[in-house]
Amino acid sequence: MKNNMSQCKRKGARRLKEKVIYEVLRIVDGKAIFLENHLMRMKNSFELIGERFSLSYEEIIMQIDKLIKNENKFNGNVKITYEIYKKELRIFFIEHSYPSNEMYENGVKTILYFGERENPNAKIVNEEFREKVNKEIKDKNVYEAILVDNNGHITEGSRSNIFMIKDNKLLTSHTKVVLPGVTRGEIIKLAEKLGIETREVEYKYSDIEKLDGMFISGTSPKVLPINQVNNIGLDANNNIIRKLMLEYDNQVKRYINMKLIEV
Repeated sequence: MKNNMSQCKRKGARRLKEKVIYEVLRIVDGKAIFLENHLMRMKNSFELIGERFSLSYEEIIMQIDKLIKNENKFNGNVKITYEIYKKELRIFFIEHSYPSNEMYENGVKTILYFGERENPNAKIVNEEFREKVNKEIKDKNVYEAILVDNNGHITEGSRSNIFMIKDNKLLTSHTKVVLPGVTRGEIIKLAEKLGIETREVEYKYSDIEKLDGMFISGTSPKVLPINQVNNIGLDANNNIIRKLMLEYDNQVKRYINMKLIEV
C-alpha cells in the first residue's frame, strides 16, 4: 500500500512539473488585443486543473508593455507561459505566421484529424498531441486540421476554433468541448450585433458537404475562410463570412482606439 501511495505521489508531481499554462496575444500598433479576455481565460485554465491563480493582472500588463518598448516591436505575437511546478512566469515575443491577402480572399485548405485534446477548456501545453497534428498538416500541405471527436462530431481546429454556416445561421461546437477562444467569443458577440443567429451544436463531419461555408478563427488568422476540407469544396465567399471578417477587423480598430484614449 505504501509503495502504491508513493508511486501516486511521484506521478502527481511529474504531471505537475509537465503542466505549462499559456496564452498567445496579438500585438497591433503596440497594443495587446483583447488582453483582458486572455487573462480571464488564463485564470480559468488554472481553475480547471485545481490550481490557484496567484498572478497579478497589473504585473502582467506592465511586463507586456515593457517587452514591447524594450524589443521595439509594435506588431506580432506575444506568448505568456506559467510553469505550475516552478511557479515561473515568462512573457516573450514568438514567431508568427499571418495568413496572406490571397488566403483571406480565396480561403485555405484543411484536413480532418480524428482526435481530442485532453481537458479542451484549458490552454495547456501538450507537445505530443501538437507534434502529431503538425506532422499531418505538413504532410498534407494544408493550413489547419479540424478535430473530430470519438462520436464523429467536429470540435475545433488544432490551433483555432471552427465556425460553420448553414441556412444563414452561424454554427459552432458547444463551449464545453472546445477551448473557448478569445476571438471566438468576439465573433459570437459581433454576430449577435449583426442579427446573425448563432447556435452551439454537435455537427457530424460526414455532413460537411451540406454546409454553406466554414471558417477558422484565432489570434493569428482572425476570421479566415475555408475553401476545402479533405476533398470537399466550400464557398469561401459566403456573405456571412465576409460580413464577420469586416466587422472583426473594425472591432480590433475600435479596441485600439479605446486603449489610446485610456492612455
